[in-house]
Amino acid sequence: MQTEISRKNLLLHVCCAPCASACVERLLAEKRTPVLFFSNSNILTPEEFEKRLFHVRRLAEIHSLELLVDEYDHEAWRRAVSAVENFAACPEGGLRCGACFAYSLGRAAAAAKERNLNFATTLTVSPHKNSRQIFAVGGQFEGFEPWDFKKKDGFKRSIELSKQFGFYRQNFCGCEYSFRS
Repeated sequence: MQTEISRKNLLLHVCCAPCASACVERLLAEKRTPVLFFSNSNILTPEEFEKRLFHVRRLAEIHSLELLVDEYDHEAWRRAVSAVENFAACPEGGLRCGACFAYSLGRAAAAAKERNLNFATTLTVSPHKNSRQIFAVGGQFEGFEPWDFKKKDGFKRSIELSKQFGFYRQNFCGCEYSFRS
């Protein structure tokens, strides 16, 4: 007999501490306990991955939350988006981003299923990400909850919390296609 999915806990795919900060605050206010899932093989370098992870660990400690860290495998991510890599010049939100979302949310879905949890993603807090596109991709996976964290001034709140806690704020999503110097 299959156990019922936990409605209190939620696996939260985390892209970075700044974005996750407001999402975590909102979920806790809604009486949901997020299990943070740092899965970001899209990040170009191991150094950038570790820098972001350091701040996500701090966020988890601040709120006494469980943190799961997915294996960093940039080459696997590159293979997953290779069908659309010719779209490297696509603007943010194009086909390449959809393939990236599918990779990351697929990993989150698998981790959530292992723990009998539903899942959501912090990606929707960014004004640079199209929530409808993320919901369309996430909706392909069992247990996805479409939280639009941009609502209720989520991005503005993420900036405030990042300043408050001294979180590292990057100016690109992490992949080589989005890097801006």
